[in-house]
Amino acid sequence: MRMIRIRKRNRDRNKLARLGLAPARTAHRWGDGLSDVSIAGDPLAFPHLARTDLPEHPTTVADYARLVREIAADRARWEPLVRYDALTRWYARLETGPGYEVWLLSWLPGQSSGFHDHGDSSGVMTVVEGELVERSLTHAGEGARALRPGGQRVFSPGYLHEVVNGALEPAVSIHLYTPGLTAMNQYGTAHAVPEQHAQAPLNAD
Repeated sequence: MRMIRIRKRNRDRNKLARLGLAPARTAHRWGDGLSDVSIAGDPLAFPHLARTDLPEHPTTVADYARLVREIAADRARWEPLVRYDALTRWYARLETGPGYEVWLLSWLPGQSSGFHDHGDSSGVMTVVEGELVERSLTHAGEGARALRPGGQRVFSPGYLHEVVNGALEPAVSIHLYTPGLTAMNQYGTAHAVPEQHAQAPLNAD
């Protein structure tokens, strides 16, 4: 079997070099003699490739609540994204991670989520501007509470509630779902049997 020479064009390059037509070759090397290729498989070769100060992904309720607080406190991150829609609540995804997602929602006066749960998702929510009212339905009966900036609500799968902006000013809120919200049970009234159907995060709260 005849072997194919990998460097079969070396002779041509040498000929061009003798004629002064071959491009000059420059050797790019690190100051310590290592090339970028030689360290590619060794993240410990340079400290910036092996950072240890990166935050871990949240995995507990406390972690998720802390993440929501950090995002809420960072107004420069979410405030420029806020929009309002006269026909429906407006929303934008702020962050995703392993097993969770974070959404920004805006509420004009009178806008409501309707009674619903969040399928198999748990979550954390907080208001960052304005004021919302949450109406919940549990085995203990119906309840209502004001949601203002600085407070948080944590809910588990199957938690039934409605969120509404009953004030005269717009409101903005941040919501984390784990796992990411893919389905909801929407209720016609607080006592109605749920209708099973998929919802976009637009109807989330």
